[in-house]
Formats: sequence, C-alpha cells, structure tokens
Amino acid sequence: MRTLASELGSFAERLTGRPRIYADANVPAGLVDFMRHRLRWDVLFVLEADDLRRARDGEHYRLARQLRRTLVTLDRDYLDDARFPPAESGGVLVIAGPDERALAKILRRVARSLFVSLPTENDADVSWGLPLAGRKLMIHPDWRPAEPTAES
Repeated sequence: MRTLASELGSFAERLTGRPRIYADANVPAGLVDFMRHRLRWDVLFVLEADDLRRARDGEHYRLARQLRRTLVTLDRDYLDDARFPPAESGGVLVIAGPDERALAKILRRVARSLFVSLPTENDADVSWGLPLAGRKLMIHPDWRPAEPTAES
C-alpha cells in the first residue's frame, strides 16, 4: 500500500540533492552535526522530534523506510534479521568506533564509497537513492569498501 511518505519520497530526494539519513537516538549529536555540516547529508535526527524521541526500534526501522531514508545507528540490535528483516528496510548502517572522531572517519569513508549520486531520468537531476535498500552494513574502524573487480 502506498503512503504519502512513499509517494513523496522520490521528490524529496531530488529536492534535497543530498543523501537522506535517519539518525536514531543513540547517534551522538556531534556526529549528527558532522553528517549535516561536513558531509552535507540531509539528516532527520530523532532526538529533535518530540514524537520520535521515545519510539521503539521497530518504529524507527519502519519509519526510516517509509521516509526513504537510510537508518544510521550505533545499536547492534538492528542486525537481528528476525526482528528487523532486511527486505523491509531502506537500508541500515550500524557504525561502531571508540569515539566520535573515529565514527566521523568511518562516515567519511562511507560517504565516498556508498553515497555517490546516481543519474535520474532527467540528466539535470541527481538522485542519492537508497544505496543499502534491503541490506544492512556493520561498519567499524577497520572497514574498507570493497574494491571494484574486473567484472564490475
């Protein structure tokens, strides 16, 4: 069933011209600031929305997909495929690091490897899409993006 959010999602992607992120409550505010100002991502931070502050993980998971945003979290609970089926997600990025500085370095690598613009029907438009739609990715300080192969 289509919803207003799902119908408007593709328009919102083109309007913002930036990757769309759903940062849950355990993402540090400093990291949200880094994503917004250094990486220039469009970040919905649940702690800034009174009605989302105390929502359960399942609600965040569902809402991130409905709003066509990649869920960014430090919460490893989202890796449980039984509770959070990958096919029902707009993509989940679980990050882990010893401090905010390390997390920022990780996200910088993610920005270069995953959030690259995709052409749309109109060459003047840019779409960031959902690079992890239907998938989850656990990222830590030792993570390196896969190198392209000769077949890619």
